[in-house]
Amino acid sequence: MNGGPEIVTLGCRLNGFESELVRHAARDASPRPTVIVNTCAVTGEAERQARQTVRRLRRDRPEARIVVTGCAAQLHPEVFAAMPEVDRVLGNTEKLDPAAYADTAEDMAVADLMSAPPGLDPPPLDAYAGRSRATVQVQQGCDHRCTFCIVPFTRGPARDLPADRAVDQVRRLVAAGHREVVLSGIDLSSYGGGVGRLAARLLREVPDLPRLRLSTLDPAAADPDLFALLAGEPRLMPHLHLSLQSGDDLVLKRMKRRHSVADAEAFVARARAARPDLTLGADLIAGFPTETDRMAEATEATVRRLDPTWLHVFPYSPRPGTPAARMPQVPGPIRRARAARLRAIGEAALDRHLERKAGRVETLLAEEPRRGRCADYTPATLARDARPGDLVRVRLRCASDGLIGDPDV
Repeated sequence: MNGGPEIVTLGCRLNGFESELVRHAARDASPRPTVIVNTCAVTGEAERQARQTVRRLRRDRPEARIVVTGCAAQLHPEVFAAMPEVDRVLGNTEKLDPAAYADTAEDMAVADLMSAPPGLDPPPLDAYAGRSRATVQVQQGCDHRCTFCIVPFTRGPARDLPADRAVDQVRRLVAAGHREVVLSGIDLSSYGGGVGRLAARLLREVPDLPRLRLSTLDPAAADPDLFALLAGEPRLMPHLHLSLQSGDDLVLKRMKRRHSVADAEAFVARARAARPDLTLGADLIAGFPTETDRMAEATEATVRRLDPTWLHVFPYSPRPGTPAARMPQVPGPIRRARAARLRAIGEAALDRHLERKAGRVETLLAEEPRRGRCADYTPATLARDARPGDLVRVRLRCASDGLIGDPDV
């Protein structure tokens, strides 16, 4: 099929991983030129962008078969099936099935994920094309019902990849030359037995893996094995990203989150005690329905206390079909202003972090010939070319646009 289908990935890191599985599933299914759009549905805007992408692709690729899959297709398959630009609609289960891409397959195949069997059974992935780090999905779905979130209905109930399958997958990727692996999931903290225990087993049974990183964690799930691993295993990267969402207890309660501000602060304190060089990231929603000025100020104060290096701030966007969309809404300009204030706090924290890094000797994973990241996820420009995927020892110095890594022999 002339090198396989073209994949257009929208949305989260997990979609990026699954797009690799889709690429392998569809590569030999049909001789026809095919474009597969792996969509996101986290907000109504994400769905609108998915439809816009499909229309643009049809204009640009009139000869191609267009297949739409992913979370938006899972949630509203009939909307995409009705689009004249779309040839086939596949759900999140069907998108991994090679038979679904055959010319003789049905034009719409979307299973009910709420009745999904326990456990994950993805096809093995031997390499992660064009990436220096590889993602491994060890968890899928979510059993919680945050009031702003549609994901449980697009991903189904929580289920895990068996640990022995995870070990095998990581071995394959290391054998293919990947030096860093990221464990990912919709609700990674819910992994049975604890994600810390899984990480410990992976590092023990795949000794050739130099770097293991975790994707987003829930501060409600304090995992003793994770804290012990942070303290004793340098191959677990000193960087945690938390699904914090708010720094005000009443907003967290209305979001139906499982943690309080005190829970998040205790989690962070314990993690930093275990690994003093830890950097922290956090997801935040600004202007959640019913959020007052006082609540927004409380979130800003919480963020300053936690001092995360990386902030992902999103002005609240109503997700049709969720309870929060029916709550009293904060006006859009106020949402955006609150998001801007949080981003400013995050930018100041990042500036302080970069200043502290200057003069240190670190090992970077090269992502591009002149770009890499430290163990704590800090980006730096390499002073000379490196092969993507190489681990490069550098001495860091500040520049006007960030850090530069000079070779340290």
